[in-house]
Amino acid sequence: MESITLYFRKGPSDKVYQASISSKDAGYHVHFAYGRRGSTLNTGSKTHTPVEYPIAKGIYDKLVREKMAKGYMPGTDAAPTTPPESPNKHTGIQCQLLNPINEQQLDQVLLNPDYWMQEKLDGRRLLLKKDGDQITGINRLGFPTAVPETIARSAAKYPRNFVLDGEAVGDTYNAFDLLTIGPEDMRHLAFSVRYLRLRDMLNAFDHPHIREVRVFFPPQSVGWFQQFKNEGKEGVVFKHKDAPYTPGRPNSGGSQLKFKFHETASFIVTKVNDKRSVSLILFAGEKVRPAGNVTIPPNHEIPEPGTVVECRYLYAFKESGSIYQPVYLGARSDIRAAECVTAQLKYKADAMSAAA
Repeated sequence: MESITLYFRKGPSDKVYQASISSKDAGYHVHFAYGRRGSTLNTGSKTHTPVEYPIAKGIYDKLVREKMAKGYMPGTDAAPTTPPESPNKHTGIQCQLLNPINEQQLDQVLLNPDYWMQEKLDGRRLLLKKDGDQITGINRLGFPTAVPETIARSAAKYPRNFVLDGEAVGDTYNAFDLLTIGPEDMRHLAFSVRYLRLRDMLNAFDHPHIREVRVFFPPQSVGWFQQFKNEGKEGVVFKHKDAPYTPGRPNSGGSQLKFKFHETASFIVTKVNDKRSVSLILFAGEKVRPAGNVTIPPNHEIPEPGTVVECRYLYAFKESGSIYQPVYLGARSDIRAAECVTAQLKYKADAMSAAA
């Protein structure tokens, strides 16, 4: 069916917009994907139920006209993004979410031989499922999501079915865990077993757009930890070698933990201000707390009120709740508004004592 990739390049702005028509059952859908060039694109559909082709074509043509009127131009060198067939139907597969640790807890796991360390990547969490010829992406909430075509083509080369856990960064899938392979469910097995099976699996076929996220053990993990920090990476993850894969997030602690070199948090946009700025809020129990403003860079679309977004920041002020030196990272359709709580924040006094 019809599809088009459009680009917008001006100054620091370098954006991609894709539109496509696909057939399903007795009708047609219009899908779209957008975001920064080289990133994993956000996706959506303009048709929640199948429509007749003339209606789909009209919606598609209108989208293209609107984007080209804003300065987007056609191109062919971006990998297409395959939209999910049923984006609102839960897959029944839920990823394991990790609790953070602070500086005081770090040595307990960094120097512990029972914990294996992996780099925490600055991408989009993505479970990758192969079932026959069908490749499905699953977001952190368990719903189908788009998969860049380059990743889908690499995944399709493996002869057996599987479910991988990892992060998509642009057109590369970074695999860090193996949930199922063939008819075998691996989730009840130790992480050490799952990881070694993952490595064997990836060594068995050609996959130019899937890479293994390496593990490190003490004492080498200490050196790699410092190298990742010096290189400005997002952080690291620690996984107990004997831990099974448990969906969801524990109330506290857990056998799989994360340590971030930069503070990030998820917020809800409440208002669009002047000069490409938006106001942010968080929940504190049943109360709503302002969290300050953040400027939206030119290479990002301005998010609408109600959108969940992610920001990097230096620290937050306890009195006002506002974040200091915020940097906008993008919209997060895979994070619920209920997760945008003040408990995410690291406040000024805590940040200063950690740096001392």
